[in-house]
Amino acid sequence: MKSRLPFAVLGVFFLVLYAPVAIVVLFSFNADKSLSVFTGFSLRWYREFFSDGALTGSVATSVQVAAVAMLGSVVLGTAMAIGAMRVRGRFGSFAGFVTLIPLVTPEIVTGVASLLLFKGLGITPSLLTLMLAEITFSVSYVAVILRARLAALNPEVEEAAMDLGATRWQALRLVTFPALAPVVLASGILVFALVFDDFVLAAFTSGTDAQPLPVRIYSAMRFGIRPSINAVGTVMLAGSAVLIALALALPRLFGRRGTGLDLLSGE
Repeated sequence: MKSRLPFAVLGVFFLVLYAPVAIVVLFSFNADKSLSVFTGFSLRWYREFFSDGALTGSVATSVQVAAVAMLGSVVLGTAMAIGAMRVRGRFGSFAGFVTLIPLVTPEIVTGVASLLLFKGLGITPSLLTLMLAEITFSVSYVAVILRARLAALNPEVEEAAMDLGATRWQALRLVTFPALAPVVLASGILVFALVFDDFVLAAFTSGTDAQPLPVRIYSAMRFGIRPSINAVGTVMLAGSAVLIALALALPRLFGRRGTGLDLLSGE
């Protein structure tokens, strides 16, 4: 008989991890203002959320920032990954090491460093500085994921295309890029989800002209927690879940087996 202890530990882990999230979702449908007593189901707080111009404007700002960060990080991250794989010797190893630094650096350090950089350059924190900071932070995610995928590709396929008369650019465009397309899309979707609900960088670099949704929620909670915040959190949770599900389903959309996790891990 197998031990039940691992299953018990796993159950406790999921309970501690997801019980608070479940409570937020449940009380977003509460008919009363109470955050501790559930009195009945209602869409009152969702109506209040969608009728609040400040909150919906922050949602639009977060979507805009996440979309720009996704496009910028995908372009730069793809170029970095291909360049690092093509460079041999110590410089290639050094480039791979530098790519990993943002992933292990605490995000609050990155936020403070970005703010000091913009202040030193005389740039006022704004929506533009937030986009630049998010792109800089997200490039490493895309580059690391694509390097894993590139390492799994057979380089002889690209060499065969060049032997048949293709230039190096044509071999990249016709052979390598199509093989990378699913993982590029998957990494872009994951970057969008990460940036959309990112708070630390947004708090340091967004300024006051256009507040993204996480900063707006934090500002509102300092004056008291309203039940509509539960509705906002539930909407953000649902959006992130849809994006992650789409990233996992990408291989089947391209007619391949496996899941997006296989692509992101280079398998």
